[in-house]
Amino acid sequence: MGIATVKEILKYLKEKNIEDNMEHALENNEFIVYFQPKVELKTNKIAGAEALVRWQDPKKGLIPPDEFIPIFEKNGFITKLDIYVFEEVCKTIRKWLNEGINPIPVSVNLSRMHLQNPNFLKKYKEIQEKYEVPADLLEIELTETLVFENFEQLKKVIDDIHQMGFSCSIDDFGSGYSSLNLLKEIPVDILKLDRIFFSKKNDKRGNSVIESIISLAKKLNMTTISEGVETISQVEFLRKADCDLVQGYVYSKPLAKDDFEITFLKNENIQVKKYKEKK
Repeated sequence: MGIATVKEILKYLKEKNIEDNMEHALENNEFIVYFQPKVELKTNKIAGAEALVRWQDPKKGLIPPDEFIPIFEKNGFITKLDIYVFEEVCKTIRKWLNEGINPIPVSVNLSRMHLQNPNFLKKYKEIQEKYEVPADLLEIELTETLVFENFEQLKKVIDDIHQMGFSCSIDDFGSGYSSLNLLKEIPVDILKLDRIFFSKKNDKRGNSVIESIISLAKKLNMTTISEGVETISQVEFLRKADCDLVQGYVYSKPLAKDDFEITFLKNENIQVKKYKEKK
């Protein structure tokens, strides 16, 4: 038996173990939603957050998403997990509203697997209405690859997202083979620059690309956000480039709900951008 075969068997057993436990984990609330803040550069106020999922296994501890998300993408379970995360976000925002905490918009990721069901957004709308959360506090993130692989289909999905009152963003922009020319055809509200742009230090050419993308997005009335930002120098560059928001370890790692609330929403020393509900 060769080494490669052993690796393949171990990989198979690991994936099978995850698949055997995923349904139980969902029923048992082992998937925990973490929140990473988005900071508005002009005001240095918390202006939003992204919801990110972690698996808290009672025996194995915290399982990172890169170990289970790809498997769920392959077997289709990701659609159940996405809806679970969305409902947890709606529960959380409703809790903030009930407790008199100034709410912030929260973004959730949307898998390409949802597109196999043309009516999938109805479930999202039902959940939003169930918890009576203002729709403009919810943002749906579409990955760059999803947008550009299924362009015509995605245009309709984006229109449907807007009709339901949600915001829509392109996530990981720059991680694939983006075409800046196509941006003008996509009616999204927010453009998220991928962390790949900050993988090299003092990259003048890379910085020029970032400046160009931000400039174009501004002309198209898109809000810009850079993710994966880790240093103050990157923050200062993005501020000069007129980027709207920053998300990354320079401000905070993703935090569990209670920790996020204490650190950013209940801390009097932290400024939170005032939410104004659309009329």
